[in-house]
Amino acid sequence: MDKYSILKQYYGHSAFRAGQEELIDSILSGRDALCVMPTGGGKSLCYQIPALLLPGITLVVSPLISLMKDQVAALKSAGISAAYINSSLTGEQIRTVYARTRKGAYKLIYVAPERLETNSFLSLMQEMDVSFLAVDEAHCISQWGQDFRPSYLGIADFINALPRRPIVAAYTATATKQVQSDILRLLQLQSPYRIVTGFDRPNLYFDVRRPKNKFSALAALIDERRDRSGIVYCATRATVERVCDSLCDRGIAATRYHAGLTDEERQQNQDDFQFDRKTVMVATNAFGMGIDKPNVRFVIHYNMPKDLESYYQEAGRAGRDGEPARCTLLYSGADVRTIRFFIDKEMEADNGLPADVKAEAARKAEERLKYMTFYSTTPRCLRGFLLNYFGETAAPRCGNCSNCRMSEQAAEEMQQQAAQAKERAAASAKRLAGARRRAADAEPLSEADEKLLAGLYALRKRLAAKQKLPAYMVFNDSTLRQMALKKPLSVEELLNIPGVGEKKAARYGQEFLSVIEETVGTR
Repeated sequence: MDKYSILKQYYGHSAFRAGQEELIDSILSGRDALCVMPTGGGKSLCYQIPALLLPGITLVVSPLISLMKDQVAALKSAGISAAYINSSLTGEQIRTVYARTRKGAYKLIYVAPERLETNSFLSLMQEMDVSFLAVDEAHCISQWGQDFRPSYLGIADFINALPRRPIVAAYTATATKQVQSDILRLLQLQSPYRIVTGFDRPNLYFDVRRPKNKFSALAALIDERRDRSGIVYCATRATVERVCDSLCDRGIAATRYHAGLTDEERQQNQDDFQFDRKTVMVATNAFGMGIDKPNVRFVIHYNMPKDLESYYQEAGRAGRDGEPARCTLLYSGADVRTIRFFIDKEMEADNGLPADVKAEAARKAEERLKYMTFYSTTPRCLRGFLLNYFGETAAPRCGNCSNCRMSEQAAEEMQQQAAQAKERAAASAKRLAGARRRAADAEPLSEADEKLLAGLYALRKRLAAKQKLPAYMVFNDSTLRQMALKKPLSVEELLNIPGVGEKKAARYGQEFLSVIEETVGTR
C-alpha cells in the first residue's frame, strides 16, 4: 500500500493539501522534520500516514488527555489500530495496553510527555521497534511559546535512551521564528526538512470590538448564530461561571470548562459539546489545545488573551472543516490589567525557578502582551497584522476582517458623497463582493439541497448516537454538504466525495445513499 492508497482508503481524499506530500515523503526517506501548519491544515495526517507506512510503531507525544482520546477514537473509526497511555487509564488498563503493544497490536501510540520519564514505559519502548516519534504541539518545548511545558524538555533524553534513534518530527500551528529555533535545538532535530505552509486561514473572519457592555455584545453575537456550535473564552473561572449562567438564562444551550471543576464534570461538559448536546462552550484557556471539532462556527474571546500565539491558536478552533467561521475579540483596557496581574503573580510564585529565569519569563510575557494589545487596537487589517507577527508578508487589506470592512464602508460613504462617486463605488462594491466570495468558500445550496442536507444530518445524528460517537466522526459537515450538492447514487460515486474513505463507505454508505435516493429519486 502506498501513501495515495492510504489517503483514499482511510481518509477519503484523492489529493494532498499544500505541503503535506513533501513532508510525508521526507519523513519516509528517513529525515527529521519541523512542520508549522495552521490549525485545520492537516498536521495529524502528516504523521499518521508515515506511521502506517513505516515498520514498527510510531509514538505520538501529545500534551492533553482529551486530544489523545479524540485522535485515537477518530483513527479507530477509520479502521486504524491505535492506543493511548495516560493517567485516565487504570493500572490494569495500562498493563493491557503494554501487553498488546508487545504483541504488535498498534501502529500508533499516543503518550503525554511525562510518560516518557517513567522507567516502565522506557523499558517497554527499548524492547520495541520505534521507527518514528512525532511531537505534537511542539511549541510547548519553548519558553518563548505560550504553552511552555517543562516535561517537553525530556523528550530528547528519551530519544537518546532508545537502542536506535527513530525519525523525529515536530508539529505546531503557532510558532514564531524564535520558537521554531527552540524546537530545532531542544529536540535535537538532525538536518530536518522544514516546512511552514503559511498561517493564513482564509475561511476565518477576524473581528475586534470594544463594546460598552460586553455581555450584551456577546449575547447579540450568539443570538445571530443560534444552534451553531461555538466557543466563548474568558480570562478567569469566575467569569466563565457568570457568562455561562447568563447565557443559560437566555435559553442558550451553554456549558462550561475550567480547571476548578472535577475531572468528571469537565469530561461530561466536553462530551456534551463534542456530541452537540450543548452548542456553546464557555471556557478558560484550559479548554481546547488540540480540540478536533470541525464544525465550530464561531470563537468569541470575552477577554483579551495574554498573547497572539494563544489568540491565534484559540481562534483557530473555528472552521476546521474549511467552512466560513467568525473569530471575535471583545476588548477592554481592563483585560490588559488582568493579564499583568497574572504575570506578576507568576513572578511571585514559589515554583523553584531561579529569580533571573522568572524575570526573563516575565519580560517575554510583557513583550507578547504588547503585541496582543497592538492587535486589539490597530486600525490596520487584522489578518495582515497576525500574518506579519508570525513572519509572513500580507496584502494591505484582506477584505475579510472587521477593520477592512469598516474601511471599505467608510470609503464607500465618502465616494457616494463625492461628485464622481459612481465609478469608485462600483469598484469598491466589486472588491467587497470578491472578499465575500472568498469568505463564503462554499457553493450555495438550493432549497431542495437544503432539505436533503437536513436528512443527511438527521441520519448522521442517529448513527452517531447509536455508536456513542461525536457526529463529525461519522462524516463532517463539509462532507455532508458535498453529498447534498453532488447527490451520489452508488458506492463508487460516494467514494468521490471528499472525506469518504473505503472503511466509512462500507460502514455507512448504503444508509446515506438511501436517504439521497429517497430525496432526489434515481437518475
